[in-house]
Amino acid sequence: MDTVITAAELARAQRASGAAPVVLDVRWELGGPPGRQEYERGHVPGAVYVDLDTELAGPPGRAGRHPLPEPEAFAAAMRRAGVCTGSEVVAYDGGTGWAAARAWWLLRWAGHERVRVLDGGLAAWREEGLPLQTATPAPAEGDFTARPGAVPVLTADGAAALARTGVLLDARAAERYRGETEPVDPAAGHIPGALSAPTAENLTPGGRWRTPQELADRFAALGVRPGTAVGVYCGSGVSAAQQVLALERAGIAAALYPGSWSEWCADPAREVATGPAPG
Repeated sequence: MDTVITAAELARAQRASGAAPVVLDVRWELGGPPGRQEYERGHVPGAVYVDLDTELAGPPGRAGRHPLPEPEAFAAAMRRAGVCTGSEVVAYDGGTGWAAARAWWLLRWAGHERVRVLDGGLAAWREEGLPLQTATPAPAEGDFTARPGAVPVLTADGAAALARTGVLLDARAAERYRGETEPVDPAAGHIPGALSAPTAENLTPGGRWRTPQELADRFAALGVRPGTAVGVYCGSGVSAAQQVLALERAGIAAALYPGSWSEWCADPAREVATGPAPG
């Protein structure tokens, strides 16, 4: 199964006979208003809102701003949304793919393979002239169970080691990587040895996913090829999931560091690099 689905493809799947995909609205913005407000103004018909801060993450703390949720808490959120063992799931956000990829990655981590993200998010749905719904659906309870560990995860120590022995990609904006600004976390800079690879470059100027070949070329320029040991981090493990998805589209398996920079810089004993070089 491909990692993405177009708006037209999703609309056809919803009209087709048989079980329709379970659609998750996971709109979220760093420092922005709650996504539920936008959801209530209009969403893909049948979509269930899932809150990233409370259902796709555990409570913030020394493990980061968006640590992994407890498996059973995540499973309960998916059952509430109507996800069953064999369900096809489509997640969407406002368009960057960050939050949608977080849902995609967590489902994959929990052992559920039939999941894709909506290419271009809700913006693409609107551009196709497809209808929106304001009513909140009430799907039947699903039977989803979480089997965590299906995809690789990095600890802080594992990320530090991978930066020296493989390729560790920093998915944040380049100015945050260089340490010129840090709008959220207490320290600016990057994990020593990491390479800057902003997520914006995984999308076209129109906000759609680049082709698998374009992504493969992008990552090859960073030294990442099939067989390379690669990991990704960002500020709190959200946008990094979009990078993991991009790598998968390019045919490259990658590990996610869920704690990311928010966990790394919470420990003053960990080294911090600044400037454009990996350090």
